[in-house]
Amino acid sequence: MEREIRQITDSRVLAAMAHPLRRRLMDVLKVDGPSTVSMLAERTDQAVANVSHHLRVLANSDLVREAPELARDRRERWWKLASPGLRWASADFVGDPASEAVLQAALSLNLDSQDRIVREWYAASDEERAAWDQAPFSADRWLRLTPAELHQLEREVVALMNRWSERELPDDGERREPVFFFAHAVPAQP
Repeated sequence: MEREIRQITDSRVLAAMAHPLRRRLMDVLKVDGPSTVSMLAERTDQAVANVSHHLRVLANSDLVREAPELARDRRERWWKLASPGLRWASADFVGDPASEAVLQAALSLNLDSQDRIVREWYAASDEERAAWDQAPFSADRWLRLTPAELHQLEREVVALMNRWSERELPDDGERREPVFFFAHAVPAQP
């Protein structure tokens, strides 16, 4: 099954995403599926009015959509992601100082969000971490690659992630918790 990944090329859409709470709301919708404003407010420890405001910003950029088919009555409003995945290329935002500033903010937010998630795991109680035994991991390598080889590595890693995220879950009675996985591959010097 091929996932529809939305390519973001508009800096206004990127700016809508480049906010910590909006990023978190999108993550909750990705992990938990469609939700009401109240459910999202509870999950993110935010006021309902604040969540509503940020959902409108995301909806105006077609990043989330209402899901009226899930409502039990006219007062209940459900929200879902507009696309199962998003990506953007830095090259699409080069040349315009305002777009470049938005790009830098989005890149920084992404890294901050990823770092926060991992740091929260390491700050979890011994009891929480013990339940996962030695399963959580980190890995890094210094590689010598051309730009074309780095693109090939990306395709292989993304294909592996897609295989795991799109697999049919076994009906084996095991409880499966959300697991956050991320990888960065950037040119650097030790």
